[in-house]
Amino acid sequence: TANTMIRYVSPINPASFPSLSILLLAIGIFFMSWFIVYEVTSNRFTRNLKKELLVSFFASLFLGFGVLFLVLWVGLYV
Repeated sequence: TANTMIRYVSPINPASFPSLSILLLAIGIFFMSWFIVYEVTSNRFTRNLKKELLVSFFASLFLGFGVLFLVLWVGLYV
């Protein structure tokens, strides 16, 4: 029955969602701007595919988790 079930507790405290989202989004914006500056300032002979993939991976990773915690912060539980 419902009375005997254990209530689910989130592994991350919901009070930390605002700071997590701001921190992760700031780091993601840093990597995104680094990627954009790298693409604009390099020509096709000086570009390095490994560097582009690595920087874009970290940008998407941090921005993705930042948006996730932003959505959780505003109350849309996904």
